Amino acid sequence: MPLLESTIPGILAERARQQPDDVAYTFIDFDIDPAGYAESLTWSQVHHRVQVVAEELLRHGSKGDRAAILAPQGLEYIIAFYGAMAAGFIAVPLPVPAMGQLDERVNGALRDCQPVAVLTTSAVVHDIMTYVGTLPGGNPPAVIEVDALDFDSPRTVELNVGPLPKTAYLQYTSGSTRAPAGVIMTHRNVIANVKQVFDDYMEHRNGIPPEDITLVSWLPFYHDMGLIQGVFASLLTPSENGGLHGRPAMLMSPVAFLQKPARWIQQLATHTHAWSAAPNFAFELSVRRTSDADLEGMDLGDVLGIISGSERIHSATIRRFNERFAKFNMPATTVRPSYGLAEATLYVISAPMGHTPSTVRFDYEKLAAGHAERCGTEAGTELVTYGAPRSSTVRIVDPETRTENPDGKVGEIWVHGDQVAMGYWRNPQQTERTFGGEMVNPSEGTPVGPWLRTGDLGVMSEGEMFIIGRIKDMLIVDGRNHYPDDIEATIQEITGGRVAAISVLDDTSEQLVAVVEMKKKGSSEAEAMDKLRAVKREVASAIKKTHSVRVADLVLVAPGSIPITTSGKIRRSACVDRYRQDEFSRLDITT
Repeated sequence: MPLLESTIPGILAERARQQPDDVAYTFIDFDIDPAGYAESLTWSQVHHRVQVVAEELLRHGSKGDRAAILAPQGLEYIIAFYGAMAAGFIAVPLPVPAMGQLDERVNGALRDCQPVAVLTTSAVVHDIMTYVGTLPGGNPPAVIEVDALDFDSPRTVELNVGPLPKTAYLQYTSGSTRAPAGVIMTHRNVIANVKQVFDDYMEHRNGIPPEDITLVSWLPFYHDMGLIQGVFASLLTPSENGGLHGRPAMLMSPVAFLQKPARWIQQLATHTHAWSAAPNFAFELSVRRTSDADLEGMDLGDVLGIISGSERIHSATIRRFNERFAKFNMPATTVRPSYGLAEATLYVISAPMGHTPSTVRFDYEKLAAGHAERCGTEAGTELVTYGAPRSSTVRIVDPETRTENPDGKVGEIWVHGDQVAMGYWRNPQQTERTFGGEMVNPSEGTPVGPWLRTGDLGVMSEGEMFIIGRIKDMLIVDGRNHYPDDIEATIQEITGGRVAAISVLDDTSEQLVAVVEMKKKGSSEAEAMDKLRAVKREVASAIKKTHSVRVADLVLVAPGSIPITTSGKIRRSACVDRYRQDEFSRLDITT
């Protein structure tokens, strides 16, 4: 059977037959032991447990039904996810509620997908009931505690549910600009996209990683990057013989990383040819909160690479990360700027391997007007290059005329290929708008459609692609366009923390407002206030100088105050709402 015609449960069964005793997934639990308690499962153990979960699910529904996974990060989550697909159900990976609070986004996803079963663990089952009790309909979903199932009884018969549905799972978008929408992911999408990941990142090795590669991840399994990097890449690693080979994944929770970012760096140092992924903020955290003592005696020279994606990539962050860990022999080529989105499974394009991530400066005024003109001055906007599209079919398109843009003209990024999802769950109108793009007078070799309209602005310059930002996030102040990512990057150079640049309508016009996360520092309240005022002056001056726009209000807030999505993206619309309602607690205003 051709690989693209395979199914994920089918490939898992093959791994269990061919590599029964090889370690598949190891989860390091830092809640049980601050030094890390590691628990591993082999491919045969994974497959056995998946079969048990699948059998249990089939008591509560049938093929095509949805099974939501609301469980803590851990091996049970992976088993539940694979188990849903093995039963022929459509898996719906979601986060577990935080501290028992009702998460409206998760609640919205559950109402949208209407699961017949919820897979969880005994540790959080009571919190899950809060969700289950609010769902409409007469029959509430069955709640299955995965860790309470009998995994010890021997199995003699392989579960066979017949042909599996084309849809493998629903990937609910984190909803930075809209209500959660379930992206319909197929087995083909996943297999094709993981192959593209390895084809591009391992281009110098003909798409085949080293045999001793170790996948290292703390990213949440309910997020597209965490699912591909932490779960699927381990199952679908290409091998020399043209097939697939299971490779070990070393996993931990996002909370474990946030508590001590050095844990991630330590895992990269202690495993052979470590391969990982993280959003921009994780690199910043690791620089600030990893001490030399944390890495004493360790060497990062063997790290294969780290994908940087999911949010805007700042060149200054890459420089700081490289400088911080150079003394531990981390190659300057380690960080791999990458772009993708859930609607394309995950991955679209990345900077080529073997080069230190490079940047180009563009004339800010012309870039704001939609034209990318390179300049040699420090005053220009610095953007990270993603190189040329390789395994993905990508075009920059004028969203109004639907024609391809020439080199240097900013437009919407459109994507075509096997990794592009089928659409949004039970939302044909939105599916047509996003996935039904058709090109007008396409160039030779360019298909008419269908194209995924990403909603992201990009530009090709001298054959290289650059990401500008979200179309919906464009700021219009004093009649001129401004890209919030550029303004945020300028501020972050000064403050180092998370920033949200937003426009707020006053009585007459749009005004630029920046919400800046900072730590209040000083030996006294007076000294702390003086430092905050100095930062405000420096930021206001830098924005005026670099972007030729006046910031109407600088809101300095404590770390963690800016609302973000599950993947770490800033929720700018939520920032606008909070600002209008005066809900930000300002550091520079005493009560």
